[in-house]
Parts: sequence; structure tokens; C-alpha cells
Amino acid sequence: MSKRRKAQPILQDCPCGLPAAYADCCGRLHRGEVSATTAEQLMRSRFSAFAVRDEDYLLRSWDPETRPADIDFDPGLRWDRLEILSATAGGPFHTEGTVEFRAHYRAHGTPGELHENSRFRRDQGAWVYLDGDIEN
Repeated sequence: MSKRRKAQPILQDCPCGLPAAYADCCGRLHRGEVSATTAEQLMRSRFSAFAVRDEDYLLRSWDPETRPADIDFDPGLRWDRLEILSATAGGPFHTEGTVEFRAHYRAHGTPGELHENSRFRRDQGAWVYLDGDIEN
């Protein structure tokens, strides 16, 4: 996999919604300093990666069996806010888990939301995104 790393953005608040600065929250996962310990933490870090357009992290945290070759970011799409609705399993001692979330965005200035129930599993000990069912 080629390196498409770019400079980490300077953000005050982490896009994932937790009360922490990006550099101290999801930025640490994106930089590879720490790994997600739960499926929810991985979900939050992946949302932040979409918000800051960190393709390397998104691909690295995607299950090898369902991972796309690359990510095509829409320049007119901005991810604004994440709501975690529920989670099942996905803890430090689990091998699988789900996270239901609602991701709020603006597409060319128009607000929208993505409601998904995502599945996660461990791959060689690390949490990875497997797939998800989009809810209406």
C-alpha cells in the first residue's frame, strides 16, 4: 500500500464528539501512536478520519476482505458531527462488535445524515471496520 500521508490538520476539537482536542484524541490513532481498544473508539476515529480526509488511516482500519482500493473523497462533502446511538459487544475482550451511529454532514451546503449500523471485528488483534447496514 502506498503512503498517501499528509500533514495532520490542526484542530481544536476532535471531530468524533468527545471532549478532547483532535491531537490528543483521534489524532493519536491516526498517527499510529495508539490503537483502538473498542469498536466504538475505532468508529469514532474513522469518522474523524473521514472529517480530516485521512485515507491511509481509513484503509488501514478497514477489514482486508472488504477494504476498497482507495477512498474517493467528495470535495463538496463536509462531515460535521457524530452521534453514537448504541453499541453491542466490541469491548477490550470481544472479537466482534457493532456500533449504530448517525453521522451529520453538509453536501455542497445542504445538511444531511447517514444512519448506519456498522460491524467490526478483530484482525490480528486490531479492531477493523467490516461493513455496515445503512438505515433509513
